[in-house]
Amino acid sequence: MSLPRYLGVYMPRRKLADSVAEHKSRSNFPAKVAVVTLSNSRSLDTDTSGDVIQELLEKNGHRVPARKVLPDNLKILQTTLRGLLRNKNVQAIITTGGTGLAVTDVTIEAVRPMLDKELPGFNSLFMLLSYPQVKSAAMMSRALAGTIKGKVIFCLPGSPRACKLALESLILPELGHILMLLESH
Repeated sequence: MSLPRYLGVYMPRRKLADSVAEHKSRSNFPAKVAVVTLSNSRSLDTDTSGDVIQELLEKNGHRVPARKVLPDNLKILQTTLRGLLRNKNVQAIITTGGTGLAVTDVTIEAVRPMLDKELPGFNSLFMLLSYPQVKSAAMMSRALAGTIKGKVIFCLPGSPRACKLALESLILPELGHILMLLESH
């Protein structure tokens, strides 16, 4: 019987599965998530991507104590994020928009230098999951995730379909787990 290798140590499959299940069982609690949309053309009334994110969060038992639509502006985004990071009613932040290749797309440039830790697997998995939908355009994804001052942040493209994919496939299954790990230190 072949055993999986985990950090250089062979462990029985059951222990690995039990560890993940045990972590997830302790991390199923409602999160308070701020939603920030970056767009020079949207408002709260026309922000379909923000609507998708908020609806999926609330449908899964989470709260959205803050929701903002900002212009594509690096300094405004960083100032807004600093305020949200100080807000005790916010445990996580999800941004949508501003991740593309246009000159005005500055979300990644604004957020990456603020990160304490980056989760590089997030963008890798997001591109992999996006490929069946958008084919080779998936390589242009600049999605980003990481932690800042004990809070998790996810930066998503501005497409409602991309937001739905990221929430359902990656963020919602792990959000509680990530927050549990951040709060345990």
